[in-house]
Formats: sequence, C-alpha cells, structure tokens
Amino acid sequence: MPSFQHLLLKQLLVAAAVPLARRKPSVGAIRLAMEAGALFQFMPWKVNLESFKLDNRLEAEWLRPRAAHATRVLLYLHGGGYVLGSLNTHRSLVGSLAQRTGLNVLTINYRKAPDHPFPAALDDARRAYRWLLRQGHQPHDIVVGGDSAGGGLALALLLALRDAGEPLPAAGIGLSPWTDLNLPTAALRRVAREEALLLEALQMRTWGPLYAHKTALSHPLLSPAQADLHGLPPLLIQISTAEVLYDDVLKFADKARAAKVSVVVQPFEGLVHWWHLFWRVVPEARQALDQVAEFLVDIWAAQVASPVRLPVVAGRTAARRRAA
Repeated sequence: MPSFQHLLLKQLLVAAAVPLARRKPSVGAIRLAMEAGALFQFMPWKVNLESFKLDNRLEAEWLRPRAAHATRVLLYLHGGGYVLGSLNTHRSLVGSLAQRTGLNVLTINYRKAPDHPFPAALDDARRAYRWLLRQGHQPHDIVVGGDSAGGGLALALLLALRDAGEPLPAAGIGLSPWTDLNLPTAALRRVAREEALLLEALQMRTWGPLYAHKTALSHPLLSPAQADLHGLPPLLIQISTAEVLYDDVLKFADKARAAKVSVVVQPFEGLVHWWHLFWRVVPEARQALDQVAEFLVDIWAAQVASPVRLPVVAGRTAARRRAA
C-alpha cells in the first residue's frame, strides 16, 4: 500500500488538476511553473555541481558525489514529455542518483519541442554520449538513463547507437519510460483517477505529436516499443501499476525479452507518474533510487565475472543502501 506521504501527494495533484483543466495553460506557462517549483528543490549534501557547455553549444552539468568512482559515469536524460523540463527541474533527483550510485552523472539540457522537434533531442543525447567517449570514458563504464520522456529518449539512444554500429553502454535505465508516443485511450480510462485528471489538464496527449512533428508516432526512434529490440544492453525499468504508461512498458519489456535482452522490471503499486522526483518526501522514491544503485552494482559485478553480459536477477541486493 502506498505511503501516507504519497497519498498526500496524490491529493495535491488532484487539487492542482481542476484549475489547470479550466485554464488549459500553454507549454510556456507550464515551463515557467516548473522552473519556479525547482527553486524549492535542493541538492543532496556532498554532491558537487559543475556547469559547462558541452561542445561549446549544449548546456550540461556534472553532478559529482564525493568519492565517486574514478571511471564509471551515468548519462542522465530528464523527462518532461519532450517539451518541458530542464537541468533545474531535475537537478535534485539527479543529485540523489549520483549520491546513491557513487557515480559522476552527466546531464544535458537537450532541445525541446515544439521549437526543436524530432530528432533534435535524440541528436543532443547522441552528442553527449559521443562526447563522453572522446573524454576517454569506455562504453562499458557508461550507463544511460532517464525518466518519463527522458527514459524513452535513453532507449531511443541505445537503438540509434546499435543501428549505427557504435559501441553500446553497459546498461540502460528507464524510470517510468515513455515507450510509445501513442498514448492508449484504454489506459487513460483504467489508471488512477488522479493521474488521468492531471494528464488531461496538461494536455499531455498533444506533446508526442509536438515532438514528432512530421514523423509518424510509430517511428522506432520515437516509440521504442515499435522497434526491433535485439542486441541491446541490460535494461532496468521501474514503473507504477497506476501509470498511463504501465501497459506499454510491460509490452516493451516482453518484446525485449523475446529478443534475448536482459530486462529487469521493478513495479511499484499505485504510485503517480514521476514519483521519483519527490524523493525527499516520498519513501517509495528513495526505495526506487536505491534499487537503481543496486542494479548498477550487479551490472558491473557481472562484467568483472565475465566479459559476456549476463542476465541480472531482479531484487538481488548487492550494495548497502545510501542514506537519503
């Protein structure tokens, strides 16, 4: 059963959904509100921030925890439906991931729709990955991850690298990833009332087409669930049973397993989309981020044991949980 803190969060979302539905805010207004909300999200202790321009053109940040691993890194792509989100809105979450995983994390402010439709975000993600390689990081020391649309973008990056014959990272992580831009109407009816209200208020069904622009929503680099998934590295996917994306994520995971990809799916009961962002107040978010750290320990332990990638067993605890 979800925690009291999460139940309170759901009630706040319901309260916000009604006025949003009446006003139908523009993308610009929602962006401004998210940036304002980010002012109250603080970085975890003992995580250093370095801002810079990647290739002198792309806003980026390194989040470096004390005693970080010398060579291993996480490339993190923030969520926001390909139209929202920024370095500011996700800095606290990414900092918490850096702290828990003991990794230096690179995050980028990729270009957003509608000003920059597909493939702009994917091109920026690929630019960041190639930059890491040029900095001397080995593919087997890199993990790619993201939340929501950022999770879908991380999966699309893996597909694009595979199709181009480029070296793949050690693993991919999707926190409630958006795997199919065709949001299913049936799922909108089935999921928790709180999330359906908020998504409709924010007009989320319009965001996928804004990003796709003139490209079909079924394009595999827009909707990884439509892709041939062979040859991908091990994947971790976390999803709530109450999310609109739940059914699509399960179908994606089944398809990946059928293609001989190692996939760990960690379901959480009855939580709202983006619960990870509220890690300071929602205990299920801290649990989820700890499980990401455990997955990565297992991934690199398997590499040490054998040069061949091995299946990862869900639920195995191989690292002590780091304090929030």
